[in-house]
Amino acid sequence: MAWLLLAFLSATLLGFYDSCKKEALNGNAVIPVLFLNTLFSSMIFLPFIILSHSASVLDGTIFHVASGGWEMHRYILLKSLIVLSSWIFGYFGMKHLPLSIVGPINATRPVMVLIGAMIIFGERLNMYQWIGVLLAVLSFFMLSRSGKKEGIDFKHNKWICFVVLSAMLGAGSGIYDKYLMAAPQDGGVGLNCMMVQSWYNIYQCAMMGAMLLLLWWPKHKQTTPFHWHWSIVLISLFLSVADFVYFYALSLPGAMISIVSMIRRGSVIVSFLVAAVVFHEKNLKSKAVDMALVLLGMLFLYLGTK
Repeated sequence: MAWLLLAFLSATLLGFYDSCKKEALNGNAVIPVLFLNTLFSSMIFLPFIILSHSASVLDGTIFHVASGGWEMHRYILLKSLIVLSSWIFGYFGMKHLPLSIVGPINATRPVMVLIGAMIIFGERLNMYQWIGVLLAVLSFFMLSRSGKKEGIDFKHNKWICFVVLSAMLGAGSGIYDKYLMAAPQDGGVGLNCMMVQSWYNIYQCAMMGAMLLLLWWPKHKQTTPFHWHWSIVLISLFLSVADFVYFYALSLPGAMISIVSMIRRGSVIVSFLVAAVVFHEKNLKSKAVDMALVLLGMLFLYLGTK
């Protein structure tokens, strides 16, 4: 069950990724931080692309980047658009909200994946899965009550809407990942995981570069200023390793996307601890109950997939 251990490792790394993201966005301009995130991530994978196309040193290894034409890259380009849209909403929401609220909302993604599977693939939920969905809905309601103590109205706060949209797009990306990685005989595209991860970072970097030049730079003196922080580098590092471990786990025999996705949402535990110890956020006791309901919901989703 190596894929299971890799899923837990990916979840831990994602928790540190969220924590570094919160630190980097504190009083900082969002668009340049996001651009640098995509730039550093691209720099991490660019050597693998070059070596895979110019030498044979990576042939037969998990680091080899497969080659392909437009018929493959169009799928990766679409993934880049989905993920980048999720990140844009998520980064703006993360900047303006406590980490202890953003984390549990993001942890409801497996529920959104299930609902998406019902709508798109016509899947039916069993009793355990329905309990998991209801617990997630209940946790969201209780989280909104915790937010009111900090002056955050879930119904009228646009940053909450941003985080929810980010989670929905992230769930859509998870469903799309399954389609990209599945073999053609199983109804998928059968793309190489390193090819997807390497090129979607580069496409995102190009898109964010255009946004930086066209949207942020002309008005950067009138908006929130950008300042450098080393946590920006750590964002890219933790995310790149977490995603690599995630894609590699999915490539192993017997790996279940539903289980891997749910375990990855356990990153909320790491980010919640950081919110308490590093950021000293408020109302952590009530939020801990909300987070426990999310994790309990994920447990029932896990039971429902067995």
